[in-house]
Amino acid sequence: MKPSVNILLSGGGTGGHIYPAIAIANELKHRNPEAAFLFIGAEGRMEMEKVPQSGYDIKGLNITGIQRSLTLKNLSFPFKLISSLIKAHKIIKKFKPNVVIGTGGFASGPTLYMANRKHIPSIIQEQNSYPGITNKILSGKVRKICVAYDGLERFFPSDKLIKTGNPVRQDLLHIAEKRGEALAYFGLDKDKKTLVVLGGSLGARAINHALEKHIQTILKNDIQVIWQSGKLYYEEYKKFNDTEGVQVKEFIQRMDLLYAAADMLISRAGAGSISELCIVGKPVIFIPSPNVAEDHQTKNARSVTDKDAALLLTEENISELPMMIDQLIKDERLQESLSKNIKKLALPNATKQIVDEVEKILK
Repeated sequence: MKPSVNILLSGGGTGGHIYPAIAIANELKHRNPEAAFLFIGAEGRMEMEKVPQSGYDIKGLNITGIQRSLTLKNLSFPFKLISSLIKAHKIIKKFKPNVVIGTGGFASGPTLYMANRKHIPSIIQEQNSYPGITNKILSGKVRKICVAYDGLERFFPSDKLIKTGNPVRQDLLHIAEKRGEALAYFGLDKDKKTLVVLGGSLGARAINHALEKHIQTILKNDIQVIWQSGKLYYEEYKKFNDTEGVQVKEFIQRMDLLYAAADMLISRAGAGSISELCIVGKPVIFIPSPNVAEDHQTKNARSVTDKDAALLLTEENISELPMMIDQLIKDERLQESLSKNIKKLALPNATKQIVDEVEKILK
């Protein structure tokens, strides 16, 4: 790759879109220290904070998604879209990217659309088993579409698809060696099983509410619980830190140690979380969020549970959570088979493979 390469990335709205973009940028930077990088995000969304923290410049577009319910907010969408297309055009004209990489989220649409109009080669990294409408629209014009699941030729041109998996934290690849460090870091009892509950960076109301209601029943299994309540709910649930065997955390910095400490996990079914949990290889109960576009979390979860690699609990049946935890804790053969099957789905070299595709375009 020649030194004067400019790489434009766009992705955000949630961690599931931001972290893949940052991981791809980091690998590209590692291979090409002279390259220039720029991100485009949506104003007011978490990428405007997370991307600069990772050492990259970012420009914001005034863009939101269309609300699925009838709301006055939708009236402003066409105007925001037009202004975002104009701004994306100006950024692209000034930055002159050699390649544009989209990882999903509101800003990704206008950015890739304008790049395609200017005949700048682009790549989509689609995290989910069921793609959103933006990526479906863009797919006809991009060079390559890197995916994490089988069966996406239903939505995308098959000649552009390459199954790479989703970028994951590289520090997860050797968590088995960190078990002792992890137990000490969280102050856990090595003779008890540890249940880790993940609600995502903001938190999951239904999961938090179910834990609050059933925590005493869950603790009767002689386990300890690390409960990541999320930013929005920490103040409400931190009182449970006074309960023996329970640790409530707003956010967990050392995810590698959290996964190393876990014997089993409860998690939402975002694409990034699933990719990480396949590498971690421990028994999981997925509780998909019903509040996402096209119910894609349920579809993500089913792609794992259909292979007997995890358990699925819908939010409407969340009252069954204590029973499911009890069943999992008491059935060691089930734990072993879930663990073995989920490991088979791991794609640990996703970032490198995606960057290989970017470099092919640049050559």
